[in-house]
Amino acid sequence: MPKPTLARVKKDEMPENIQNDFNKALKVRDDATFMEVAANAPEVYDWYKESFYGKIFYGGRVDVRSKELLRLRLSMTHGCAFCNKGNRIAAHESGITEEQIKMIMNENADCFDEKDKSILELADQIVITNMNGNLDKNLYSRLKKFYGDAEIFELGIAAGILTGMAKFLFVYDLVEKEDNCPINPL
Repeated sequence: MPKPTLARVKKDEMPENIQNDFNKALKVRDDATFMEVAANAPEVYDWYKESFYGKIFYGGRVDVRSKELLRLRLSMTHGCAFCNKGNRIAAHESGITEEQIKMIMNENADCFDEKDKSILELADQIVITNMNGNLDKNLYSRLKKFYGDAEIFELGIAAGILTGMAKFLFVYDLVEKEDNCPINPL
């Protein structure tokens, strides 16, 4: 169970939209620490949800399935238990098959086509643990078969924000971690 340093806001003191997300998080993810702490700054939470998720992740140029595949690979690599519980459901709802969800850490599995493999490789370049990540010409040419430059840029921004949020969630102890989580405070 997360033990954040920042104060938790009681549910009945949260704005209604955060209360609703709190209830959803408890139902799907068995924890709502993130919402309890986010309620300290509801305008920041609203920006994250409305601007990033509303306009970029679920809006934007790139199909949602590609972004869900990217997000699931990142969260599985980062070991975010809170994230993975919801991301598996969202991935399935976007059209990612149960087999693909099961094989998400094996980009060479037969269930992935070349488009999927390019997304999984991009995720591997942006993960927290890859300090040498690079959108080199080889990866760019693989992505370019399926996405224009604006879409490749959007995928990078989405992956960067998701990765930064993962680090933030771990450092602030707002989510449950899995054993493979690379963030372990001294």
